[in-house]
Formats: sequence, structure tokens, C-alpha cells
Amino acid sequence: MTTSSKNAHILFLCLALLSLLMFFEPLKELTKFSFHNHYYTHIWLIPLASIYFLFTERKEIFPEIRPSRGAGAIVLLAGIAAYFIGNHFEGRLNVNDHTAAMTFSGLLFLHGAFLVSYGARAYRRALFPLFFLIFMIPIPTFLMERIIDALVAGSSHMTEMLFRVTGTPYLRTDNIFELPGIAIEVADECSGIRSSIALVITMAVAGHMFLKRPWTRIVLILAVIPLTILKNAIRITTLSLLAIHVDVRFLTQSFLHHSGGIFFFLPSLFLLGLLLWGLRKAERISAGRSKAEEA
Repeated sequence: MTTSSKNAHILFLCLALLSLLMFFEPLKELTKFSFHNHYYTHIWLIPLASIYFLFTERKEIFPEIRPSRGAGAIVLLAGIAAYFIGNHFEGRLNVNDHTAAMTFSGLLFLHGAFLVSYGARAYRRALFPLFFLIFMIPIPTFLMERIIDALVAGSSHMTEMLFRVTGTPYLRTDNIFELPGIAIEVADECSGIRSSIALVITMAVAGHMFLKRPWTRIVLILAVIPLTILKNAIRITTLSLLAIHVDVRFLTQSFLHHSGGIFFFLPSLFLLGLLLWGLRKAERISAGRSKAEEA
């Protein structure tokens, strides 16, 4: 390890410690929030994964260190400014949004610290582990509501299609279906937002590890949306048909209703795995054609 790299590591550690002191209260708030909100139980796994990728890819990230003092200082100051703005609006924001604002300011400061310590070239090579930390930020309420609404609407439309395919008689009013002997509502709890977040994070990691091109990584992550909607609709239809033809308690008291999401999550993961395999194969074919053209 050269003297310049040692100095860079020391500077980054000092700035990281300073950020821990500055953002101690926000980090404490984030920890409490993650324990009490089932959407964000994954939050503290994110920095561990980020550190893992920084460590395993260190030879590619830090071959040459040229600190970007100017750009880094600007980002550092932006992080500090975001911190004070978030504190100023604390009384006007709910816990979710205030935690999101303060976490964003802390990550902005950390990005600035990386630029100041290691420079723009290392920063570009470390884009994935650095931006992967975005998954630590709770989704702002207004955005979460719109995502859930979209998933619920999509799940309702897909459920209607499955009822038609299975020949199940129904009467639909918005997200409510009147079926023989029962009525069901595709509520926010049926949106699948929690599994969607888990799948997006998993596909982001898988894309980084196994795919090389940005477009294939984007396709893999975007595929989570239709697959989540299909998964939700299959689960709703399955429970409804079991309630109609077997026992109505499948919709009220069954394990499949309250905790059976894993049985529908695993097939989704399998299908995304197949898509990953297909995209990786497409990359290899494309790379082979490029080499043949160059030859």
C-alpha cells in the first residue's frame, strides 16, 4: 500500500467518523424506524453489502488515487446543508419523511467524503457500492402511496383477468370483487410492496455480479414490477378460489393468507433467475458478434 493510499484511507475514516458524530441522532432514529416498520427491516443489511463490494472490488476501485478536493467539498457542504434543512423541517414532516431526509443528507456527506479522499476516478468505479446505499433511505410517503396505488390497481386488473380465465363469476367495483358467497378487496396490504423492495434489492445485486451492460441490469430490475403484479394476482385468485370451493376460512384464518407470501415469492425469484440467465446469455452472444465483426 502506497503512502498516498494510506493517507486517503485515513482521511476517509476521519470523515466517516465525523459523519457518525454529526449524524448520530439521525442514525439512531433510522435504527428505531427500521425495527418498527416492516417495509424496512433490511436497512442495516445494505451498508454491510456495500462494504463487501468495496472490499472485494478494491483492486479495481483504488488502483490510482487522485483526490477531488473541489468536487468533494461541494458534495460535503451539500450534505451538511441537507442536514440542517432536514432538521429545520422536522416538525412539518412525519417520521418516515424526516428519517428519509436525514438519511439522504448523511449519504450525501459520505459521497463527498469519498470524493475528497479518493477522487472522481475511484468514485466512478465505486458507483454501485456507493449508490447501493440509497436502499437505506425510506421511501418518501407521497412516493410510497403512489407506488402502492399502482401495484394495487395493476393487481386488481390482473386478478380480473385470472377470474375470467378460470371462469369465476364476479362483479367488480374498483378494487372490490363480489364473488359467489364472498366479497374481497384488493387492499394496500395486497400490493406486495415489501416483496417488491426485496426483489429490487436482490436483482440490483444479481445484476451487478452477473451482468455487464447497463441495459440488461435495468431490464432485470424493471421486470420486478410486472412479476410482482402477476404474483399478487395469482395469490389473490388462489385464496379466493379456495374460499369459494373449499373453505371460506382460507381468506380469514389460513396461514396461506397471513404468512404464505413466501410460497409465491420463491417462484418469482426463480423466474427472475431465468431472466438473469437469459440476459447473461444475450450479453455473451452480443460480445461474440462484436469480436467477430472486429476480426
